[in-house]
Amino acid sequence: MLVRSWNLFHGNTDPPQRAAFLDEMLRVATFDQPDVLCAQEVPAWALDRFTAGEVAAPPTFGPIRITAALGRRLTERHHGLLRSAFSGQGNAIHAGPSLQVLARSVLTLNPRRFREAQARALGLGAFARLAWAKERRVVQALRLAGPGGRTFLVANLHCTSYPADERLADAELLRAAWFAVSEALPEDVVVLAGDFNVTAARSRTLNDLTGEEWGFSGPGVGIDHILVRGAAVTPLRVWPDRERTHGVRLLSDHAPVELEIR
Repeated sequence: MLVRSWNLFHGNTDPPQRAAFLDEMLRVATFDQPDVLCAQEVPAWALDRFTAGEVAAPPTFGPIRITAALGRRLTERHHGLLRSAFSGQGNAIHAGPSLQVLARSVLTLNPRRFREAQARALGLGAFARLAWAKERRVVQALRLAGPGGRTFLVANLHCTSYPADERLADAELLRAAWFAVSEALPEDVVVLAGDFNVTAARSRTLNDLTGEEWGFSGPGVGIDHILVRGAAVTPLRVWPDRERTHGVRLLSDHAPVELEIR
């Protein structure tokens, strides 16, 4: 089973420009029909293109919540400049035709009570606390049945980006892992994929998850990962730039990552 994960950067290129290229990204991401595609930073108006889409940050116009369609029209003035300011964003999973959806669930990674408890435990200052509250983050999960009756729990997450203190993302990652394991049944292969916003070199949680106690497969070299528990996997592959180039444009500021579950 081929599992792929890609942060779509709201459909922007690297560097961003006025036009968006979300359609081109989705064609590139699905050209070889992966069994599972986990996507992050998907505009709210595009979430219905996937098997399951969950809004993390809803579309807004200042303090006013608006429709996804209106957010799209406002963003079309300059996608590179506005990004998710009006269109909102979320996580989405596409499951191939050989997989049957058995269950669907979602969890907010940074609710207020969680942030407050972690802020006290980590000794966070005011700037870090404000940054953590700025944007809602979620983990979504699909329980899937594959050929031969094998079942999978696929969790797709996007952790908070705060380079000044990656412990924020680390705390969310651990929360997402507990969520995925609790949603899975004992026979399920558990897949934890997405933009973790932490690297193995600096993340205590990643090292714990890939240790003997949790038993997940090894992480990638960057901040985008696919961890698997309960099955053998191929090494994580990061796409080279040439595979996500459209004309002279580099699609997204992240490269897709993928692996095969044996």
